[in-house]
Amino acid sequence: MRLITKARITAVAALMAFAALAGIATGQQDIGLLHQNLNESQSTAAFGIGKILDESSTASLTAAEINANPAAVVTLAKGLEARVVTAGVAAPNVDMMVPWPDNADPTHLIVCNEQGTSAPGLQAIDLDTGAAQTILTGITNCDGIRMTPWHTILFSEETSNGRAYELIDPLGVTGVHLDRSTGVFSGGTGDCAGGTGECHFAVRSALGRLAFEGFAVYPNGVVYYGDENRPANGTQGGAYFKFIPDSLWTGGPPISTLAASPFVSGDVFGLRLGKRVDSGSGAIDFGQGTQLGFGTWVLACDNCQTGDTNLRSLTPTLKLTGYYRPEDVDIDGTALAAGNVRFCADNTGNEENDQLWGETVCVSDGTLAAAAANTATPEAQLLLVGNPGLAMPDNIAFQPGRGNWIIHEDADTTYLAPHNNDLWDCLPDGMDEDLLSDGCLRIATLNDLTAEWTGGIFDASGQRFWVSIQHNASGKGLVLEITGWK
Repeated sequence: MRLITKARITAVAALMAFAALAGIATGQQDIGLLHQNLNESQSTAAFGIGKILDESSTASLTAAEINANPAAVVTLAKGLEARVVTAGVAAPNVDMMVPWPDNADPTHLIVCNEQGTSAPGLQAIDLDTGAAQTILTGITNCDGIRMTPWHTILFSEETSNGRAYELIDPLGVTGVHLDRSTGVFSGGTGDCAGGTGECHFAVRSALGRLAFEGFAVYPNGVVYYGDENRPANGTQGGAYFKFIPDSLWTGGPPISTLAASPFVSGDVFGLRLGKRVDSGSGAIDFGQGTQLGFGTWVLACDNCQTGDTNLRSLTPTLKLTGYYRPEDVDIDGTALAAGNVRFCADNTGNEENDQLWGETVCVSDGTLAAAAANTATPEAQLLLVGNPGLAMPDNIAFQPGRGNWIIHEDADTTYLAPHNNDLWDCLPDGMDEDLLSDGCLRIATLNDLTAEWTGGIFDASGQRFWVSIQHNASGKGLVLEITGWK
């Protein structure tokens, strides 16, 4: 990798500053554009790619064209390459996914399919052959999914009364069915008595009920997640929550029974920003207008599993901080390596109706130990402010090694003018005074106005990136592996 030396940065900055001053004097330059051009000039060193994409594609391939050449549905920045993992074999609405059995040298992807109860809900996709095996049906709108430190799968439903579930040994079970009305799993094949598969699953009511999408699962079992809900008639949008297990995970070999999981029981807290206390009235500054800064974790339920608690209903009662449709969440690996908790999440917004372009917010919660003891002061700050070019961020993926963030657009692609959804590569915040990303570059664009990028996730090296092309014109499941970062 070609490094950016301090001398070179100084020289480039001086050149840009001179050009900016000259431009301002003549009315011909734009400081913001100069900053963007500087990022583009450093695409290899700062982002690990070649020439970036200047604009979104406006093409929209037909089903026949995608079926004939599935990889043609994407255009990538120079240096990146796409391999078709599976096309027309997996369920049609593959969303979020995790590599299995680890993210260093995986053999499979365990994927959520975002459809109804009669469709496959959870599948295993073979990374070599593209074959897909259905693990579970009966779940609705399967979306958020992560591997746990004790080597199980946490997965969930994106619906207003969605649940979280846990799965052990995902390659050892097939064909199980869930009855959502009772929360009972049955049938299939697996390692249970009689050769069935229901013992591979458990409902995790301790995490409460809401519209799940993303999870940040920390090594001690503390989990952060949001409720994908929009504001309505003055009631705040979706809040962020934190689950603290009664029994923290302290490490060791993978569990052999779901009864040993830290998700069996624990407490859930909701994020409420605003800590200033008025000296006269005693009022605390939480509520509309306090969307960033310091806050507190407010107890939502003690052992939520007792009442199968719907956390969305508690959001207005507890006056939690609301956002416009919280979507995916990922852990800041750089912070975690230092022993700290920081996760970033997309609030997708609404492009067509409100010109609310969305945002990426990052929440810090002290050290791992302080987060588990709930003694830290949480802080939320923006990483990214959406705009007409980068609109309605949905999924988000931290890139190991480089520390960048890959933002997936789920925009209204026909608003104002046709514009496909893009993948954006965003730098972390550097040493400048603001807290925002130091810049984002468009690294991929779709060639299908009906489709969106979903579920992207890196391997441990940050060099392999798997992503689903959901709702594409073929109507079939399509998962790609993108490589080529330097």
